[in-house]
Amino acid sequence: FHPWAAGAARAMLRWMLPAEKIHVPADYIEVTPGVCGGKAHVRGTRLKVSEIARRHVYDGQSADEIVEALPQLSLAQVYAALAYYHARREETEAELRDEDELVVTLARRYAPHLVPE
Repeated sequence: FHPWAAGAARAMLRWMLPAEKIHVPADYIEVTPGVCGGKAHVRGTRLKVSEIARRHVYDGQSADEIVEALPQLSLAQVYAALAYYHARREETEAELRDEDELVVTLARRYAPHLVPE
């Protein structure tokens, strides 16, 4: 047994262990009752995670394009929102569906000529 073997074994174990998980900082995303309907949003704004996800996933906008369209956001905030979306995809997708249903309901009521039959 060589004295350096213990150090080498520890170094090898560190290399073999999975990487530490990175969590979205609470500095970027928050859920506050009474703000944005209690939905996840970018801290300090009224921009919901679902809006950023919609722009990226459904409208095909890159993170840079989202920042260009919403200049009050930083690139880090957009990436944090997208990370939150991917971590809670089902929840965010349900929120998007609810928003779409509300739009259709309101359009039928106030602008029925705009709603396809």
